[in-house]
Amino acid sequence: MSGSPQTLPQFIRRNARDLPHAVAQRHKQRGVWRVYDWPQVQDRVHAIAAGLMARGVGRGETVLVISENRPEQYWAEYAAQCLGAKIVSLYPDATAEEMAYIASDSASVCIFAEDQEQVDKALAVIDGYDGVRLVVYWEDGGLWSYRQDVLASLDTLMSEGRALLGRDPGCIDREVDRGTADDVALLTYTSGTTGKPKGVVITYRALFDASERIRSCIAIEPGMEYLSYIPLAWMTEQWLGVALGAMLPTRVNFAERPDQITAAIRELAVEILLFGPRQWESIAAMVHARMLDAPAWRRRVVDWGLGIGTRAATARLHGKAPRPVDRLLLPLAEALVLRPLRDQLGFKRNRVALTGGAAAAPDVFRLFAGLGVRLRSIYGSSEYGAVSAHRSDTYDPETIGAPLQAATDWGPPLETRIAGNGELLLRGGCGFTGYWNLPEKTAERFDGDWFRTGDAVTENAATGELTYLDRVDHMSRLRGGAVYPKQFIEIRLRFSPYIRECMVIGDERHDHVAALVNINYEVVSRWAEQRGLSFTTLADLSQRPEIVDLIGREVRKVNASLPVHGRVLRFANLPKDLDADEGELTRTRKLRREFIEERYASLVGGLYAGDAEADLAIPVRYQDGRSGTLACKVRIADVPANEAVPA
Repeated sequence: MSGSPQTLPQFIRRNARDLPHAVAQRHKQRGVWRVYDWPQVQDRVHAIAAGLMARGVGRGETVLVISENRPEQYWAEYAAQCLGAKIVSLYPDATAEEMAYIASDSASVCIFAEDQEQVDKALAVIDGYDGVRLVVYWEDGGLWSYRQDVLASLDTLMSEGRALLGRDPGCIDREVDRGTADDVALLTYTSGTTGKPKGVVITYRALFDASERIRSCIAIEPGMEYLSYIPLAWMTEQWLGVALGAMLPTRVNFAERPDQITAAIRELAVEILLFGPRQWESIAAMVHARMLDAPAWRRRVVDWGLGIGTRAATARLHGKAPRPVDRLLLPLAEALVLRPLRDQLGFKRNRVALTGGAAAAPDVFRLFAGLGVRLRSIYGSSEYGAVSAHRSDTYDPETIGAPLQAATDWGPPLETRIAGNGELLLRGGCGFTGYWNLPEKTAERFDGDWFRTGDAVTENAATGELTYLDRVDHMSRLRGGAVYPKQFIEIRLRFSPYIRECMVIGDERHDHVAALVNINYEVVSRWAEQRGLSFTTLADLSQRPEIVDLIGREVRKVNASLPVHGRVLRFANLPKDLDADEGELTRTRKLRREFIEERYASLVGGLYAGDAEADLAIPVRYQDGRSGTLACKVRIADVPANEAVPA
C-alpha cells in the first residue's frame, strides 16, 4: 500500500492529477446539468478546507453536515477530512433536538447547513451548546436578514480559503499528506431504536475495506454513473457514493431536489442505483398504481409479460433453465412489456441495482429480476462494515447473500459464526473500532474476540447464504412457547402494494400474532376510486369495510407462507401514517416498537380482547407545526389461521 492514497482527500488529489478531464460529479440546477471535473472538485474542496483552517478548525475536531444529497455536502466532508477532522452526517429531516444531542455528543465545532430550514436548527443548537464556532450555508433564500456572527455563506468561506491559499499555497497539501488509513474519517450514529443514538467510530481503513468488499463481488467499474440519493448518514451511501466515488472513481450525480429523483433516474438512466427496501417497494407499488389506471387489456398484457419475465428470471436466479415456453415467449415479452417498463422507470442502462439497510421481501427481488433489473442485497452494519451480499448471477432472493470473506487491501479475511441463540457473530476484517466515548457499550458488543451483530440469521449449508430473521432481541415468544420473527413477517407484508408500513405484535402475554397496518394511501385511494368508494381522508379510507377486507386478503396471502403459529390472526388499519417526527419511527424508518405499543395501547388491547373496534385518541403534530388530537374508532378484523388463500 506504500505510496497509494490512504484517505479520501488523498484519493481526490490523485484523481485531479491523473484524471484531469474526467467527470467527477453532475448536479441539476434550474433544469440544467452542471458538470464538475476532478480538478474543479479539488479546487472547491481545498478552498473550503482552507476557509475552515482560517476559522480555526483543525485535526481531531468534529464537523457536522446536514443537507439533502448535493455536491456541496460531499465537498464539505472531503474538506473537513483534508484537515484531519472527522465528519458527522445527519438525516436532513432530523429535528433541532436530535441535532443538538449529536452535536453535543460528538463535540462538533462547525455545522454545514444547506438552507434556512437547517440553519434555524443549527442556531437552536447553539442556544444550548456553546461548542459550535461556525455555521456555513450555501442556499441563502430567506437568510438575508440573519446577522449572527457565527454564520457564513459557503462562498464567503471559500473566498477566505482562497485568500489563505494565496498566502500559503501548500497549507492544505501539507495537512492532506499527514493523513493515514487509521485516522478517524467519520462518526456515524446508530438509529436509537431502544435508547440514545451512539456514535460509531469509522476509520478510513474500515471505510475502504467495506467499499472494496462490495466492489469485489459486484461489478462496479471506474467511470460508471451513480445517482446519490440515500442520505450520507446511512453508511451504505458512504461506502458507495463517497468512498467508491473517489476510489475507483465513479461519476456521482445529484438530482435537483429529492422530489425529482424519479425524473432524474429516467433522464440519466444511471448504471448504479442504491435504494433502501422502502424505495424499491415504492417503485413496485408505483408500477402497480399505474396499472390500476390503465385499460383492462393493457393490464392483462403487462401481467402476461411480467409473468413470463419473472418466471424466467427466478429460474435463472436458482441456476436453472427457464421453461421452454417461457424461453420462447421471452423476446416478445421483452419487446412489448419489459423493455418499455424499464425505459419508463429509468432502468434501461442499469447494471448494478442494490438495496440494504434492512431486509427486503423476496418478491421485490423477483419482480425486478422479471423486469430485467438484477436487484442485489448488501447486508452489513455501521460497526463492522459490509458483511454479505448477493454476488454471482445465481442467488436465493430469500437470503441476504453469502458472507464477504475474502481479504482486501485494507483488511484480513472475514469470519462468521452463528451462536446457539441464532445470533450472527463476526471476526476478522477491519473489526469494530468502538463507540464514541462509550467503552462500556463497546465491550458489550463482544463475546470474547467475536463481534455480536445482534441479528438472528440462519445459514444454507449448501450455498453459505444467510437468511435474515430479525434482531435477536425482537425474536418473540408467544404464551404457548412458539417463537417467531416479527420483522420476517413485516417485510413480506410490506411487499403488498396496498401496505406502506406495518408492525407485528405478540409476545409471552399473547396467544397469537396481530398486526398494525399503514395502508399505502396513493395506491389504495386509486383502488377505491375505481370502485366508486367515497372517502375524505386517510383516516376515513383506512376504516372503510372494503379496505379492511382488501388488507385482510393481503394478510392471508402472506399467512400462506408462514407456519401456523406465526400467522397474523387479527389486524387493524391505523388511521394515520407512522411518523418519525412523532417518535414512531427512527430517521431510517425503523419501528420504535415499545413507543408504538404504548401510544396505541387501546388498539393493541382491542386486538387481544376480541373487540370488533377500538376507540383511539392520540396526540398528533401537523405539518404546519400545530398540535392536536386524533380521535376515532378503529375497526379490528379477524384472519382465520387455516383459511384458504384467495386465488
